[in-house]
Amino acid sequence: MNAIKIILFCFTWACFGQETMTAKLISKHSYKHQNIIKVDNFGTTYSFQGNTFYTIGTKGKLEYSNVQLGTITSANAFNPLKINLFYKDFNTLVILDNRLSEITKTDFNTLEPFRLPTHLTTANDNRVWLFNDNTLQLELFDYLNNKTILNTFPITGKPLDLKSNYNYCWLLTATHFYIFNYFGSLILKDVNSGFTEILEYKDQLILKRENNLYVTKKSNFKTKVIALPKLLIKQFFVVDETLYIYDGNNTYQFQLIND
Repeated sequence: MNAIKIILFCFTWACFGQETMTAKLISKHSYKHQNIIKVDNFGTTYSFQGNTFYTIGTKGKLEYSNVQLGTITSANAFNPLKINLFYKDFNTLVILDNRLSEITKTDFNTLEPFRLPTHLTTANDNRVWLFNDNTLQLELFDYLNNKTILNTFPITGKPLDLKSNYNYCWLLTATHFYIFNYFGSLILKDVNSGFTEILEYKDQLILKRENNLYVTKKSNFKTKVIALPKLLIKQFFVVDETLYIYDGNNTYQFQLIND
């Protein structure tokens, strides 16, 4: 408890006087895997390290590894029944079920037209959103039928992050922030003022800039800084009202309080 009390008194503020959102520290746990992507409502942790993807929960630990594809670049478990793993070095997408068995594998090198994804994220049905660096377009891609459902217009600026749910897709580039709907229509475009990562949280978005987190309504982009202890933010995600932050050694759980 002493460590928690010390952390609570060591708040760092990104911008003096800026409107803030309160984050109350709930717990801290040691965790050594490199990349945590999700903790679900049942306490199951989804993570990956090197070429191995893990789920750790009350029923034990599951692993998936494909040494032929090398290191996992990114993973998404928005839908835990269709987990997607992206191997950028081999230009390959693997879809796993909740037992970490392969559903399908897509080698983009073998498809026509040629696609060079840099970022992928789960969409609805048997689809993913991907940013195709070959065309500089965002695509809604059907991985069972290996075909593109739709393309957006070409997008300028280096892509930094891509997130989605079943209805919308959020793309953050070095210069702008975009929201597209399921039909590929542009809903909103705004200037990116230095943010590098984005996360959907109910009717809000959480954005990372340097080592600080901010929250904003999807409608007005007036940001509040989240008042947090001084710690390294390596990964972050939200489950219900709980913000999880991973610093490379520990996971911290914070209750987000809308003031």
